[in-house]
This record gives sequence, C-alpha cells and structure tokens, in this order.
Amino acid sequence: MAQNLTNPPGWVGDTDALKRDFVFKDFVDAFGFMARVALLAEKADHHPQWLNVYNRVSIVLTTHDAGNRVTDRDVALAIAINGLMEPEF
Repeated sequence: MAQNLTNPPGWVGDTDALKRDFVFKDFVDAFGFMARVALLAEKADHHPQWLNVYNRVSIVLTTHDAGNRVTDRDVALAIAINGLMEPEF
C-alpha cells in the first residue's frame, strides 16, 4: 500500500478517504455512469461507497482492509473513474 498519495484530478480527501461529486444531465446518465463504475470496481475487486440522487452521484473511496485509509487501490480506481468522464467534466 502506498503512502503520501496524491489526489487524482477532481478528487478531494485526506488519508482517510477520497471523495468526488459528479453531476449529469439526468437520472439515466447518472445511472449509466454508476453501471460503468460498477464494472471497473468489480474488475478491481475494490468497491466504492456511493450515493445517487437524481442526476448526482457522490463517490467515497477508502480501503477497509487498511483500516479505512486511502491506498494505491483507491487512487487507481479514482483514476479509472476519471477515465470514464467526458472532457467537459
């Protein structure tokens, strides 16, 4: 597990969690994004905490096996999630 990790673009946090809020055109776009994130998370065997309300998705990444600390697994998933976004995000 890495230490002194740098937050990926758009993500805020500290040693306990990385967080990012996403806003979409509507519920369908938000839900589609969540489905794409779910596939990434399952492949990485690293699952986010998240909340969806209509067109908004809030994601929190932390590694429970590391005592709820941010590890390289969280950073890697955040970078992968960023890769799903269009340039305007």
